[in-house]
Amino acid sequence: MKRHIPNFLTICNLMCGVLSVIVSTTQFTSLEWAVVLIFCGAVFDFFDGFSARLLNVSSSIGKELDSLADLITFGFAPAAITSGIVQHLLFAGTLVENEPIPNAYYALLFIPYIIVAFSALRLAKFNVDERQTCSFIGLPTPANAIFFASFALMPDLDSIPIWFIEVLVVVFSTLLISEIPMFSLKFKNYSWNENKLRYSFLIVAVLLLAILQLQALTYIILCYILFSVAEAFLKAKK
Repeated sequence: MKRHIPNFLTICNLMCGVLSVIVSTTQFTSLEWAVVLIFCGAVFDFFDGFSARLLNVSSSIGKELDSLADLITFGFAPAAITSGIVQHLLFAGTLVENEPIPNAYYALLFIPYIIVAFSALRLAKFNVDERQTCSFIGLPTPANAIFFASFALMPDLDSIPIWFIEVLVVVFSTLLISEIPMFSLKFKNYSWNENKLRYSFLIVAVLLLAILQLQALTYIILCYILFSVAEAFLKAKK
């Protein structure tokens, strides 16, 4: 029975992603719940790997199932949320100016879905890349998903230009398949000397959450990228 526990948690992750997509494409006022479902999926994603290692029941099927679930929860779901945000900004602007939306502008709703394609490439790359056992090469899909999903929680969302969101989609999609080393939060031990970067990041993340609450998530992911780039730069200098 215990060998099915990790796969059950992975299925829970998958269903969180499916429900997030359904909620986010229903109406804009439900985007917060869609974001919550992505966070729930991230929790299940953490515990499926943790339980597999704890119970020593890792399997190739579990690995493939995990990638399929991640593609929905951390690829399709954040893309749907981001598209919903763009749609909201389009209609919010036209309501203020009392002008119809040009048909060409509707293409902007589809640009966020390139996140799905690049997330699929990222996950496929991860599955065959033996360098990513203890760290990551490229931005992990959960971090990318949390970054874009957190935009829906911003109180000043209407002030964000649509072009800025679309540029971020392209930049972060590129980061997904980049060769930039990104650190993992997996601890082999808990000594300070061997985990300075991880502890420093966690301290900054806790401080940001204490000050900005859930609005801090965007900045936490940016800090994660900056910490990773800084570590890679320092290692390259050595």
